Amino acid sequence: MIKKVAILANGGDVSGFNAVIRAIKRTAETHGIECYGYIDGYRGLVENNYIRLDGNPLANGILPKGGSIIGSSTNAIVFHYKVEHEDGTVTYEDLSDKCVQNVKEAGFDCVFTLGGDSTQKSARDLFLKGINTIGVPKTIDNDVACTDITFGYNTAVHVATEALDRLHTTAETHHRIMVLEVMGRFAGWIALESAISGGADVALIPEIPYDIEKAAEAIEKRKKRGKPFSVVVVSEGAHPINKEQTTHSAEGIDNEAGISVKFGGEGNRVAKKLQELTGLESRCTILGYMQRGGTPTAYDRVLSTKYGAKAMELALEGKFGVLTVIQNGKLRICSIRRSNRKQ
Repeated sequence: MIKKVAILANGGDVSGFNAVIRAIKRTAETHGIECYGYIDGYRGLVENNYIRLDGNPLANGILPKGGSIIGSSTNAIVFHYKVEHEDGTVTYEDLSDKCVQNVKEAGFDCVFTLGGDSTQKSARDLFLKGINTIGVPKTIDNDVACTDITFGYNTAVHVATEALDRLHTTAETHHRIMVLEVMGRFAGWIALESAISGGADVALIPEIPYDIEKAAEAIEKRKKRGKPFSVVVVSEGAHPINKEQTTHSAEGIDNEAGISVKFGGEGNRVAKKLQELTGLESRCTILGYMQRGGTPTAYDRVLSTKYGAKAMELALEGKFGVLTVIQNGKLRICSIRRSNRKQ
């Protein structure tokens, strides 16, 4: 019998977090189950910091709201957790046993983990330690294995498409090459689909190392057809043939915790090179965090609601150690004992 559950939102924020939380909470309420939320993702799990959501005004009217009402953490890995001591020293410790103890003492029959690849790997390992977990795939990158789509992705593509529509008019007016750099890390989904929906002339994605000469040729062909402007979409993880991605160190990055470097800057590199090769003035816009925030699209609201309701139904059925997924348009489940990045 499920009597008490908790939700944990982890990783970078996306539009749809709150819609999933709402769906889990409302399905729980329908069955008389208490629903709680850990504050700031896995950090809340380590610190045993949680609040009750059912009957809480904080959880009302959150369907169209971006972000997460219970926060999220991007650098809390419970199996390699950063601990700052009073003497100023820092160590990295496995606090997973403490997390297991916190969950059991709180009496939670299931913890729902809303997050991407890293989040679900930790959920898998906590499940193997005896905690009932059910994962919900989240990331704007759309690179979680086993599912056709993650919540948050559609909104990111929508934002990128709107940006391309606006850049298109500027490109045409001033006879320029307008480059839009979008997020995605190792996955080119946002770049590819926004390029299609936004009518871009060139799309550069991580999965296919690019030849800048070929991109320039495509733009030159447009010039000869009387179109002295072009719109180019560049995924932040794209890179030329035989060269690495453009990365940088940013404040707050914790390499000891196993957090990768930040991507960014490839758009500027592409814009500069295309200007040299074509003679057309080029400008780069880096969309950045605009893709993560704000109101979710109708699609993401529906998808998130489906995911949340399904996750709670799985808990009622006693099916744990699984990830809710969409396959061929249908809600299904897969084991989270193995996790691989979607290709």
